[in-house]
Amino acid sequence: MATILIVEDDPLMSRMYEKIFTFEKYDVQMAHDGEEGLLRAQQINPTLIMLDVMMPKMNGLQVLERLKADPKTKSIPIVMLTNLAGQQDAETALSKGAVKYLIKSEHEPKEVTDMVKEILAGYTRNDVPKAA
Repeated sequence: MATILIVEDDPLMSRMYEKIFTFEKYDVQMAHDGEEGLLRAQQINPTLIMLDVMMPKMNGLQVLERLKADPKTKSIPIVMLTNLAGQQDAETALSKGAVKYLIKSEHEPKEVTDMVKEILAGYTRNDVPKAA
């Protein structure tokens, strides 16, 4: 079972994402600020991280940089979530190693889970055993 770490400081958004990913049969772990997200990622080594940009203590871009610099966490796919629609923020996140940059208000929860499934399928395709 894939483990998704959701790093989100908005209680409403974090509960919503927790519910939809749990419904889709993922093991869901939560963190409520950047520092906690970094610590949890290192502890549980999740399959994928959903990372908010604007958070207290350490913002999502800072967390992304630290995760990508750490040999233990650098290969974990990271999806950035934000309410900021700035093109420069998206380019910065993608250049730092995020696989996707999603503006929360532009995507229904079902769309987000479908995108995560596609990302995970791409990351696990090489692990699929060959037919005999």
